[in-house]
Amino acid sequence: MQSINDDELKNKNPELYRVARERGTEAPFTGKFVHTKESGTYNCAVCGNPLFASDAKFDSGTGWPSFDDALPSSVKQIADDSHGMSRIEVVCAKCESHLGHLFEDGPTKTGKRFCLNSVCLDLEKNDPKK
Repeated sequence: MQSINDDELKNKNPELYRVARERGTEAPFTGKFVHTKESGTYNCAVCGNPLFASDAKFDSGTGWPSFDDALPSSVKQIADDSHGMSRIEVVCAKCESHLGHLFEDGPTKTGKRFCLNSVCLDLEKNDPKK
């Protein structure tokens, strides 16, 4: 997938534009990947950059897809002090689309919880024939 410009993105998928480019958030428990357990790779919905392996996904109970680790060099972390909170924003390393936030309260050995917006992700399912 090739990254599209902001005008094309806004026309093609206004919700993705709102979240990825305007740093919005989808409502909890509404995203298409909240409960998905399928095997594959989660890619950036804007540019196709591989971001997270499905085996890093866990159910955090927060209403957003959560992962305990990103693929190497796939995301950037940016300090985010908006809305009266101190958080770490997670963006795609390739196109800098907003994906969600990183918290240090994960239940796995990494201690990380990448809390992401489903609309910013595409799942490339593993081929069961391989």
